[in-house]
Amino acid sequence: MNRALAALTLLVTATFVLSPALTAPFSGFRADQLPFPQIDPPVQPAGYAFAIWGLIYAWLVVSALYGLIKRPGNAAWNRVRLPLIVSLGVGTPWLAVANNSAVWATVMIFIMAIGAIIAVYHAPARDRWWLRAPVGIYAGWLTAASFVALASTAAGYGLLMGAIGWAYAGIIGALLVAAIVQRQTGAPGYGLTVIWALVGIIVANGTSEMGVSALAALGIGAMLVLTLRPSPSGRHQTQDTL
Repeated sequence: MNRALAALTLLVTATFVLSPALTAPFSGFRADQLPFPQIDPPVQPAGYAFAIWGLIYAWLVVSALYGLIKRPGNAAWNRVRLPLIVSLGVGTPWLAVANNSAVWATVMIFIMAIGAIIAVYHAPARDRWWLRAPVGIYAGWLTAASFVALASTAAGYGLLMGAIGWAYAGIIGALLVAAIVQRQTGAPGYGLTVIWALVGIIVANGTSEMGVSALAALGIGAMLVLTLRPSPSGRHQTQDTL
């Protein structure tokens, strides 16, 4: 059964990584998907920042392969695999859904993010580079991306405030979640990936939306402090045996 779980992790990772080749490219919600089109919303990082998916895909595949070969029955790995399978399983059709429905894509990406964050919480200190790091960067990017989707969709439906207001709300929401996760887990890859997304927001907005850029810069400072602080002691740092 344990080996089957490891094999399922590799299978779902493969479907997730291959899914972009089987659907139309996605570069943000199209104008016809929202009542108030969001073209280059201020909450969205610059295009280059999305290149991090190449690293995420490659590292998740390597991790799943290593886990199947070297840690097929490891209890610590299995605690990570269960929520990760949920996240990757929901993520496999995400691009296809995002090309058709902003609302459902937003719901799904939050499910993906929650699964990934739970996986980071369970990731042990052992096998840091084989498990904790790839899951951490995956969860870090999804934390940012989920709030980008929420802010873009909410602004696109004209809920409460416009794109700038939702950019502030999205950044603050992502930072609150990221700060809690970073403080509890001490996973450097998670925090550095959130910082990567915030830098992308600054590059995208520059001085044209100084308030958004300034908020992102403050967030970078806060995340740097949390990411560079000594890792917390506790179950997240235990050395699990085979």
